[in-house]
Amino acid sequence: MTANSVRVAAAQMTSINDLAWNLATCSRLVKFVLCVDSFDNMGIEFEHEKEAASAGAKLVCFPEDFAFVGAKDEDRLRIAEPLNGPIMQQYCSLARESSIWLSLGGFREKGPDDKHLYNTHVVIDDAGNIKSTYKKIHLFDVDIPGQSSYKESDTTVAGENIVAVESPIGRLGLTVCYDIRFPELYQQLRFQHEAQILLVPAAFTVVTGQAHWESLLRARAIETQCYVIAAAQTGMHNNERQSNGETLIIDPWGTIVSRLPDRLSTGITVADIDFSLLDSIRTRMPVSKHRKPIDFWESASL
Repeated sequence: MTANSVRVAAAQMTSINDLAWNLATCSRLVKFVLCVDSFDNMGIEFEHEKEAASAGAKLVCFPEDFAFVGAKDEDRLRIAEPLNGPIMQQYCSLARESSIWLSLGGFREKGPDDKHLYNTHVVIDDAGNIKSTYKKIHLFDVDIPGQSSYKESDTTVAGENIVAVESPIGRLGLTVCYDIRFPELYQQLRFQHEAQILLVPAAFTVVTGQAHWESLLRARAIETQCYVIAAAQTGMHNNERQSNGETLIIDPWGTIVSRLPDRLSTGITVADIDFSLLDSIRTRMPVSKHRKPIDFWESASL
C-alpha cells in the first residue's frame, strides 16, 4: 500500500432467511479483516490470507440482501424495517465497534405502505452513523431463460435520486445490482457527481452472472475511469433462489485487481485504491473533456 492509496475489502456470502445468522456472518467477515490471528477457521476464504488478516481496510462492502434472503415476496415484506429499526442499528453497532466503514447494499427498508419496500444501499461510517442512502432505481422485472420470471416491482418502489458520498476511501457512487446494466447512471455518477469509486452490491442470477457480470463491471470501470467494487451473493439461498457469486474489485483501466478464487465461497477479497493510478488514467485519456453534453446528441439526431 502506497502513501496515496487506501485499502478496501469486498465480501462474498450466502444469505438465508435468518437475520441472526446473516449478521453473524457479516460480523465474522469484518473481524477477519481486522484480526491478525484468526483466518484459519470458520471456512472463510481470502484472496490473499496474509494481506486480508492485517488488511487495515477502511471500508468493507457487503452484497445486496446481506441481511436477509427469503423464498417468497411476503418474507421480504415481513422483515422490512425503517433505517432506525433494530436490524440496521445492529450493523451500525458493528461499524462503530470495529471502527470501519460499511457499504450495505440491498437493505429491505420499509416502504410507503405494507405491500411495498425500498431496496436501499446504506453507507455507515466508522462511528456507526448512517452517512448516505440510495434507493435502487432500476428494478429487476425480467424473464430469465430456463428460470422463473422475476418482478421486483411487485413489492419494491423504485428510487429517484442519484447518490454519491464523500468518505475516507474517496468519493463513492452508490448503486445496486441490476443498475449495472444502465450505463447512463454511472456516467452521471462520474461526470456530474464526481465519483471515484463505484459500489455495485449484487445478487446476480447464475444465468445472467455467467453471461454478463464481469463484462458489465469492467465496462462501467473503463467508461467512467473509476474503481468498481462489486460484492456478490453466491450459492443456494433456498430451494427457489441461487446466486452467481464472483466478487470483484476492478481498477479504472478495467483490470481486475482482486477476486476470490472460489466463486462459491464465503470470504473477503482486498485491494488498494490507488489514487495516483486513477489520476494518471484520467489525465492521459481525458474523456471528461472530450465528452459531449446531452443537448449535443439531441441536436445531432434532428
